Amino acid sequence: MRRRLAALPAALLLLPLLTPAAAPASATGDRGTDRTAVVTTSVETPPLYDDEAGGNASGDDPAIWVHPEDSARSLVVATAKEGGLRVYDVAATELQSVAATPAPRADGVPGRYNNVDIAYGLDVDGEPTDVAVVSDRYNDQIRFFAIDPAGAAAAAPLTEVTAPGLDFLFSPDRETVDEEHTAYGLAVYQRRGATYAVVTQEGTTTIATARLTTGADGVGYTDVEHLAMPGEFRLPDGTTWVPCEEPGTGPQLEGVAVDRRTGTLYAAQEDVGLWRVPLPLGSGEPRLVDRVRDFGVHDVYDPATEECAPLDPAAPSYGGKHLTADAEGVDIWYGPGRTGYVIVSSQGDDTYPVYALTGRNRPLGAFRVAGDGVDDVNGSDGLAVSNAPVGGYRSGLLVTHDEPETGPDTEPDRDATGFSYVHWGDVADALRLP
Repeated sequence: MRRRLAALPAALLLLPLLTPAAAPASATGDRGTDRTAVVTTSVETPPLYDDEAGGNASGDDPAIWVHPEDSARSLVVATAKEGGLRVYDVAATELQSVAATPAPRADGVPGRYNNVDIAYGLDVDGEPTDVAVVSDRYNDQIRFFAIDPAGAAAAAPLTEVTAPGLDFLFSPDRETVDEEHTAYGLAVYQRRGATYAVVTQEGTTTIATARLTTGADGVGYTDVEHLAMPGEFRLPDGTTWVPCEEPGTGPQLEGVAVDRRTGTLYAAQEDVGLWRVPLPLGSGEPRLVDRVRDFGVHDVYDPATEECAPLDPAAPSYGGKHLTADAEGVDIWYGPGRTGYVIVSSQGDDTYPVYALTGRNRPLGAFRVAGDGVDDVNGSDGLAVSNAPVGGYRSGLLVTHDEPETGPDTEPDRDATGFSYVHWGDVADALRLP
């Protein structure tokens, strides 16, 4: 069953934010935020190579599975696009490579796995089972992989349990799927005994939710609902701003995370900013928490360079101070009560702004990740964070994508990506977070 909710008006949420008191900012802005700390990492996964020899593996998004009894057996599950999935232990050693096999449907093709999250305690074959939930762009659906309870001690930690014949999330037929405006960003949330996935659509402003189901044939989903987020914005100077994109695409969203205590969705619209969206979709008015630095700058697309450039390089922006497009990965670190932090990957300047989880989500500073014996983290896409101890990461673990991967063990002539591990306690200390 699929239901499409009414699209949001283009300027629904801008006017309360873009008041005269909010002076236009520089179109370019300074690198980093007002408080950009530096933390270090010495732990990274083996490089993935996006070429034929490397299985066209390109890292994108990680998720952290915490073992319920022995955190040293916890796992990091990461997407590698056409290269499938990779499973790592707490020392960043690769334990398993899962191929992006054809989806279990009559017209299924080999997958392209984009984002991943974890659902805990689903009923699979009568047993409570933790499941890695993955968006598959080439089949416009969700794929599901049961996690062996032995975790890192298992010979094969992941086994696919996707039910056959699942509906496309955004497309009416296979011909439309092949246009690739399909399943993209993904997050799981579990409330009141039900489990849902939030999925964004590549190249559009649409968000979908789906309720996960289990049965004798595996894990699937139903009750798919869609909501189109704004793609153009009315500015205080009276003009309408449309973020510059490649022809045929809109300002897409990718990184998503759901506050499991309130059911609030945080979604990064790459060229716009960070949204806060009540769930279920359509149950309340979304709010733009923060805007990218060049929000409101009128650009034009240059097909020769495949880049966007300002019509007027001296034009002011109406953007914020903390995000530099693209705004990418999003996750939540939970503190006591309802406290916590929303962490966002600001891909354009290699930083990670941090926002309070409560109130108006005020910015608390930002950090960047420098390498200690490994390369610095650049161009980060997805990220994941745990507040629970994970092996030696006693205050929690942050895992972030790194592109390009340029460490000492990387072959310099190949397109390499990877993932780096960071002690969350180092981030908290650097930003003086409680």
